[in-house]
Amino acid sequence: MERFDQLLATVVARRGADPETSYVARLTAKGRAKLAQKLGEEAVEVVIAAIEDDRRAIVSESADLMFHLAVLLADAGLTFDDVRAELARREGTSGLEEKSKRSG
Repeated sequence: MERFDQLLATVVARRGADPETSYVARLTAKGRAKLAQKLGEEAVEVVIAAIEDDRRAIVSESADLMFHLAVLLADAGLTFDDVRAELARREGTSGLEEKSKRSG
């Protein structure tokens, strides 16, 4: 199993665990808005690490970002396959073209 798929499977398995012993369960219990907020915080930490040109922190914070993305995807009933399918749909399309389609 691919690493991100394994991560998501672990997150899904822990969602219903005891919030006293599982970070995933504790975070999930706080609701989607909190999950989204935490994902945003992790994204900002990646940005800060990039601005500081701290390669080790970029990797570490990116791992945190991917973990929290997995938690949010699980909460929404989505998987990394859904993200992969969207990336495949966009393949061969200019990034500028794709962005213009989304903005109106």
